[in-house]
Amino acid sequence: MSHLTESKKPLLTRVRKIKGQAEALERVLEGAPDCTAVLQQIAAIRGAVNGLMTEVLNSHIREHLGANDLSPEQRATEVDEVLSILKSYLK
Repeated sequence: MSHLTESKKPLLTRVRKIKGQAEALERVLEGAPDCTAVLQQIAAIRGAVNGLMTEVLNSHIREHLGANDLSPEQRATEVDEVLSILKSYLK
């Protein structure tokens, strides 16, 4: 997972943004919630999580599936793992 270590700063920035958005949603819900404000916050959180997922998935595919030294069996295992994660994420 050295590729994640190398890109840790932007990933942490994204996670902190998501955390801030979740806290903003919590504040809206604690007050007198307006449906539009709640929906906007949820959409913002979803977009931020999708961006994080895209960035990590892109890095993972390039580093693991793109490795030249993988045997066909290893590559098939890696593909199955990614597909399982995507299936779970898209539920």
